[in-house]
Amino acid sequence: MATRHLYVVRHGAADPFGELTEAGARQSELLADRLARLPVDAVWHSPLPRAERCAHIIGARLPGVSVRAADELLDHVPHVPEDPPPAWAGFFDGYDRAEADDGRRRADALVERFACPAPAEAFEVLVTHATALTAIEYRDGAAPALLLYNDMGHLPADLRWTGFGPGVRP
Repeated sequence: MATRHLYVVRHGAADPFGELTEAGARQSELLADRLARLPVDAVWHSPLPRAERCAHIIGARLPGVSVRAADELLDHVPHVPEDPPPAWAGFFDGYDRAEADDGRRRADALVERFACPAPAEAFEVLVTHATALTAIEYRDGAAPALLLYNDMGHLPADLRWTGFGPGVRP
């Protein structure tokens, strides 16, 4: 088995209808420029339109790299522990057992597909509703290695959206 290099990225900023904004498209272009320095083999995206558009913007700047949907990357209800700590109760309110079981199934499918070593050296980008840029390596016989977490170094300050109001910027 070889190393799987995963670059988990957040789609660009979107409007209330889920479409990339002009700023979101620019964020995607800048991310693509950063990723272009890497030997990327594939760009995977969730089925959400904003993630798909972001993935295609990235793919357009990575000649010869395939851009494909991966249903496992869709946001899903998190697995609800059998006995969650009391501090977590509000987070899981409203999820019934069927939703939790479906969330667990989807999470397991995601882990099985991407969170493991690859049969051959692989460099893959996952466009999701995750973080700015996170890099993880999966090697056979070793624990996963988190190389980079939520890095926005490729974005100018005015494009570093955090989901918080305009006064909170990294």
